[in-house]
Amino acid sequence: MQKAIFAGGCFWCIEEAFKRLNGVSQVHSGYIGGDADTANYKAVCSGQTEHAEAVSVEFDETVIGYEQLLDVFFDIHDPTQINRQGHDVGRQYRSAIFYLDEIQAQQAKDKIAALKQNGIDVVTELAPASEFYIAEAYHQDYYRGNSQQPYCQVVISPKLAKLSKNHADKLAHLENS
Repeated sequence: MQKAIFAGGCFWCIEEAFKRLNGVSQVHSGYIGGDADTANYKAVCSGQTEHAEAVSVEFDETVIGYEQLLDVFFDIHDPTQINRQGHDVGRQYRSAIFYLDEIQAQQAKDKIAALKQNGIDVVTELAPASEFYIAEAYHQDYYRGNSQQPYCQVVISPKLAKLSKNHADKLAHLENS
């Protein structure tokens, strides 16, 4: 299994999308990229730790490759917004890719360059992965337990619809994900 780490706004918003992909075995919401020795929701939301809300994605590269994960990542969030996604504002909601090796770094650089060449003003940060702190239990699988909540309906459900439309070939059966 391989691992990838992405930050694209609220971790609830991207966690569920990655969970639906064929070849993805686990997705954890958490925090990365900060300068504090630990991270928790209250500290990260204060804006004082510099951590981003992110997801750690474990995947089988024989089923889905890192480049395909990048395609999904850039499609399910707005990589042109600095330190925000929609109404979620703050550095903890930045768009970032935390690479685990030089191959991931190069693939991410290539994808960003291709998007920019197509006229998309990508502001996604690219940084080596630092320690990833798994978020509190109530943040894990948030959408699955709260899909009828207004935030989920207004913000996450449209992302999932876009995922289904644009990446149907990559989706697993929900009962297996």
